[in-house]
Amino acid sequence: MSLWIVTVIILTALFLLVTEKIPVDLTAMGIMVALMVFGILPPRQAVAGFANPAVITVAAMFLISRAMIRTGAVGFVGEKVIQFSRGNQRLAMLMTLVIVALASAFINNTPVVVLFIPIVTSLSCEYQLSPSKFLIPVSYASILAGTCTLIGTSTNIIVSDLSAMYGYGELSMFELSSLGVPIALLGIAFLYFAAPRLMPAQAIPTCELHDSEQRRYLAELTVPVNSPLIGRDPSRAFSEKYPSFEVFECIRKSQIFHAGRQEVTIAANDLLLVKASANDLITALDHKVVQLPPSHYDLASSTDFKDAVIVELIITPQSTLLGEKLVQTKLRGDPGIRIIAVRSRGHHYAAQKIHDVRLRLGDILLLQCQENRLAHLRSDPDFIVVEDVHHEIVHKGKARWAMLIFLAVVMAATSGIADIMVCALAGVFLMVLTGCLQLRDSYRALQGNILVLIAGTIALGTAMEKTGAARLYAETYLSLFHGADPRVILAGIILLASISTQALSNNATAVLLIPIAISTALALGVSPRPFIIAVCFGASACYATPIGYQTNLLVYGPGGYRFSDYLKLGIPLNLLVLIVGSFFIPLLWSF
Repeated sequence: MSLWIVTVIILTALFLLVTEKIPVDLTAMGIMVALMVFGILPPRQAVAGFANPAVITVAAMFLISRAMIRTGAVGFVGEKVIQFSRGNQRLAMLMTLVIVALASAFINNTPVVVLFIPIVTSLSCEYQLSPSKFLIPVSYASILAGTCTLIGTSTNIIVSDLSAMYGYGELSMFELSSLGVPIALLGIAFLYFAAPRLMPAQAIPTCELHDSEQRRYLAELTVPVNSPLIGRDPSRAFSEKYPSFEVFECIRKSQIFHAGRQEVTIAANDLLLVKASANDLITALDHKVVQLPPSHYDLASSTDFKDAVIVELIITPQSTLLGEKLVQTKLRGDPGIRIIAVRSRGHHYAAQKIHDVRLRLGDILLLQCQENRLAHLRSDPDFIVVEDVHHEIVHKGKARWAMLIFLAVVMAATSGIADIMVCALAGVFLMVLTGCLQLRDSYRALQGNILVLIAGTIALGTAMEKTGAARLYAETYLSLFHGADPRVILAGIILLASISTQALSNNATAVLLIPIAISTALALGVSPRPFIIAVCFGASACYATPIGYQTNLLVYGPGGYRFSDYLKLGIPLNLLVLIVGSFFIPLLWSF
């Protein structure tokens, strides 16, 4: 009976994690509650995940990563080196991918991508490059490099701890490097050559925030029923009479169409996201070719345009606003800030429709604000300001201390002087003690939802093992490969993990599949070690969808991407991991 209860809990949890009907951390809490209520696990065992060394180590690495970003130890070097590209897209792409990969191999990749979004957009604005050529590759390069070391991603730390818990030993600091580095190099080479050809060439709307004689302004305009624009291509509709106009998006109801990328003609009541000079904007409004939405009429005067700027803010993984209704946030009540619209995974919500919008990771807020409010927005960790100068919010004086402490953590963990958890906690202590990390920042950087998710899925993994569910699932899975060579079954494990991680988080995938992988190996009479490594690489192969990993979501809005853009580069990368992993894992970790 308990086996079927666990199966129902797993299926329910999978449904909730994939659909996000409720927040993922609430789902994880529900897993623990259900396991206790139905008597599958005693209370102490159900919540033991919170004291698991993997959870503590992951939390500590979040804090160390935050200190490395806050002090500019990564960003300063990254931005200065990128500037050497001097507008050469090929050189800029290569240097960006290499820097992101080197940083992501040793610190959590999410803050690295958070750091590089404004750096890439600033570079794109300065040299008239398209950020959409860079941002998906940046996310993928960070994921590829994360599999090169034990601390490159939280998934590796979790797999290492679970391997030790099941009696098969921890992973060493650079054990994964023998396979992770070749895969990363091949993946980065593929991104370098394929991304410029396969990625769209989206312009960035908010490039012209600074004063200039030819300054243009971002605005939202509606198309009246008698407009001469109706039936015309939005990318060319204004070019004859209003040459400064550039149309980025045509919004119909809540659906976004990207001008120049999708075949669409302007219809009555469409909402256009445009950038143009103040003169052309006012002229077009006077000619009644377009009009301002009802809530935007006070934007019509040129005085208002001169006194304010329009910016985009991205909701970060550490944001306290995640899950909140926009109308209940601090932004809504700020007299110096005006919310124009929200973009959420390909949908647009105008000001009159945002009352029930709950903010999610990667959502973009379009704001009008006074220029003196920009410094406040830049210093707020709840947002990334698109097209921003990151060094206005870092503390470069502590960069040397941060780098020394980080190197000490890596060397101590690598040499075996102390356990990785001890090293990480000691690193956090020293970061706070030396002022590289403030306690206030550290609590915000913990990403509690991920930690709760890990603890909940660890409890579920324990229940699977205790009730025999893991063995049942392994035997069922083995029946699909009856009589097959262990290499083929290993490839099947990588494929299963890779598919699962497109819908679930990579951490949840690893925790759920590790007991199945170990049971499968034992049933075959071979060493579980190669199968544990297979889960490690398969769970991190989250390239094919925007929801596969949070860095993919972070770049979705700023790059103006569609779901299909992830498939163009993601499927080849998934196949790369599957083919190379299936061939080399048995050679490097023998059966």
